[in-house]
Amino acid sequence: MNTVHKSAAVGSPEQSDSSSSARTGDLLIYSTGSIGMGIWVTVPGLLLLYFLTHTLGVSPLLAGLTLLLPKIADVLIHPLFGNRSDRQARRAGHRRGMLSWGLPLALAMFAMFTVPQGLSGVTAALWVGGWLIAGNLLFAAFQVPYLTTPSDLRIGYHERTRVFMFRMLMLTLGLLGAGVAAPALVSAGGRADYARMALILSAVLFVTCLIGLIGVRRLTAYCGFRVPGEVRHTGSSDIRETLRDKKFRMLVLSYLLTGTTTHLFLAAVPFFAEYVMHDSGLTVAFMAGFLGPALFAGPAWLLLSRRIGKQRGLLLAQGIFIVGSFAMLPSSTVAPAVSVVVVVALGIAFAGLQLLAFSMVPDVVAAAEARGAARAGSYTGVWTATDAFSSALGPYAYSAVLAIGGFIAVTGGNTVVQPDSAHTAILLGFTVLPMLLMVAAFLFQRRYVLHGADTE
Repeated sequence: MNTVHKSAAVGSPEQSDSSSSARTGDLLIYSTGSIGMGIWVTVPGLLLLYFLTHTLGVSPLLAGLTLLLPKIADVLIHPLFGNRSDRQARRAGHRRGMLSWGLPLALAMFAMFTVPQGLSGVTAALWVGGWLIAGNLLFAAFQVPYLTTPSDLRIGYHERTRVFMFRMLMLTLGLLGAGVAAPALVSAGGRADYARMALILSAVLFVTCLIGLIGVRRLTAYCGFRVPGEVRHTGSSDIRETLRDKKFRMLVLSYLLTGTTTHLFLAAVPFFAEYVMHDSGLTVAFMAGFLGPALFAGPAWLLLSRRIGKQRGLLLAQGIFIVGSFAMLPSSTVAPAVSVVVVVALGIAFAGLQLLAFSMVPDVVAAAEARGAARAGSYTGVWTATDAFSSALGPYAYSAVLAIGGFIAVTGGNTVVQPDSAHTAILLGFTVLPMLLMVAAFLFQRRYVLHGADTE
């Protein structure tokens, strides 16, 4: 069995896409790379805004811009990296070269949270922003070819969802582990605490991403590799062609709003726990409640999608998130346990949002390939650019709400009484704003129609 697959490896036309099934061991090794990706997504998304406003004395608006502006470059960088990854795949028969460029990401994350003692306010924001830019570039170099792998493999419609299910399980481990460990490690709020946290989690990030690279090699060797077709036009032409795909465009717009909503949630959790629930220790409980369900909800969403389809499953997940966000509004007047239960429901929805949306990307690529227009790297580059931009747009949207509410920034070790308007902004930014964003995402997602038969 193993020999048959290896003989039909790179770009072999005789290997049937629908008959290939990835080995579980290879999927586990490949998906281990998602633990490192989960750490990078979670730690800055959860702690940077709070770190800037509560330890480094950066105003909410400047803190939000510090997170947003570096991500704007990602809108261009990710698609260009996708195009470069396609060229590398045509030349070398794999994408592992660009994957290896992303391994120094661990160094950037450590430096981002290791701010020299003499820096605060604007200078601290510049330090954090500079390392965030470096980290984003390195993350893009890893993420683009890594997430293109399911599109590269010679596998069928439901098998692609299975690949992403394994990835989502490991991503959840990264998200959950970092989401629980990071706040616990920095509970004292000092700069040294943030530096120690970053050192520990950066080491895990490096090791898991290295294992993920090995997994990519094993998967493509066994399942076969779709070598991108030769093209005569430029990378920008590839990107324009990708964006002309209406199905993909609707999926991207929906995910932009979905990602903005979920990253807003992550950035807002420490503020909500401290100022609305009056217990900063609940940050860990909320993060565990939000991310933990994905460990069992991922397989459940996979089974559900096989019964009702990915599209209906994704719309259901968005609907649950809309209702759950609104249900958090009276949190200050109910027992904390009630809020944790609602957060668990949001976490179940989050698992579906991630698994089903990401598994639709290789479906769109396969449908485009059937039309002779597929550029897997360009599609993935646009998608990861959307993912990266939403990861900054969410915290920025929340920081803007805080600024409007008159939230006062502080430095480590100090306390300040926030005005009532700031408390109102913290609550509405965590409940009503996510609800409205997810409603918009739902409306865009309804315009996406693609069935399994179109992608085989």
